[in-house]
Amino acid sequence: MRGIKIIFWLIWRVWFYIVMAIPILIMFPFLVASILTESGYPYFFKMARIWSKFILIGMGFYYKIEREQALDPNQNYMIVANHTSMIDIMLMLVTIKKPFVFVGKQELSKIPLFGFFYKRTCILVDRSSSRSKHRVFERAQKRINQGLSICIFPEGGVPDDESVVLDFFKDGAFRLAIDHQLPIVPISFADNKKRFSYTFFSGSPGLLRVKIHSFVETNEKTMADKNYLKEQVWKIIHDQLELFESKSS
Repeated sequence: MRGIKIIFWLIWRVWFYIVMAIPILIMFPFLVASILTESGYPYFFKMARIWSKFILIGMGFYYKIEREQALDPNQNYMIVANHTSMIDIMLMLVTIKKPFVFVGKQELSKIPLFGFFYKRTCILVDRSSSRSKHRVFERAQKRINQGLSICIFPEGGVPDDESVVLDFFKDGAFRLAIDHQLPIVPISFADNKKRFSYTFFSGSPGLLRVKIHSFVETNEKTMADKNYLKEQVWKIIHDQLELFESKSS
């Protein structure tokens, strides 16, 4: 039985990269055209959402999204969520319809084909470089001025220990939110770790539960409030993940 599972996981993981590549290859000319200018990003974003839906359906995932508050299409936001899986990116793209830009780690730009578009459309950060972090703020400012929201996974990476429910948050998302007075949108992904973690021989098709929480306002907040906001958002997501877990058991 264990041998059958290993074969399934091996085929399923390889299939993930196949379904990730298929829509990119089909839409390649249109994707390239959309990234030639920054004004084309909303068109790229629409195609990225199609790409994400194709992957999730192709992998046997279906999702249920609960919303406590709706996003205003005329408002920019700081979107944050827990980070446990490669499918976090795809699930975020299908969850949020309003165009946003990811702030993500530079290492993902090395993934063949995906990385080509990733490094041209996302704000990349080298967490070991203070200069790189400063450039993130400059590029985020430009994107916000263009009417785009920003999405950051504030844990700064996926914990090696999968028993960690939610790792501590880094400051970047909250600094940006305060600097630009952006409402913070906390989002909880319940099942991504169970369905498709970074452990190769693991996972299964099935339901992905998502909750968009009520927004945390930053109006009139200053850097003195940064740690309070960070702890508040961490607790919102952490408590929801614990609630999801209790409902599953």
